[in-house]
Amino acid sequence: MLTLRLTKDLLKDMKTTPVEEFSVAPFLSWHVNIYNLNKRKHIVFVNDLTRLAIIIDGIRTGQIERLKDKFMLTLREYLLREGVNESLINRYLAYGAEVIISKTNNRSVLGTMKEVTWFIEDDFYDNIERLKWNDS
Repeated sequence: MLTLRLTKDLLKDMKTTPVEEFSVAPFLSWHVNIYNLNKRKHIVFVNDLTRLAIIIDGIRTGQIERLKDKFMLTLREYLLREGVNESLINRYLAYGAEVIISKTNNRSVLGTMKEVTWFIEDDFYDNIERLKWNDS
């Protein structure tokens, strides 16, 4: 199972309640926050272990299931474009069949997230191109 650790602002925006503290391997844990980029709401996910950042948009208030689905699709697309073996991607995403929503618990990951969201405007064609630039 994957754990999405939402910030207070995002928990409020998604109108969801986190489960109590839940222990999971850092590789399966993602910190998640909301921010404005190009005057639109975006959601940024940062993996606790690898610090890989995934950015999605098109999520409205209260759409927690859509947020989960779009995250999984974007993660899959990004990893495929980066040349990761599809069987490894499928194995990792199988953990996403069950997703736990929790609170943030790692200030270091939050610091990385702040660096990822430094810019409030850019001119990338899509989020995948933005992610490739972010990870370079």
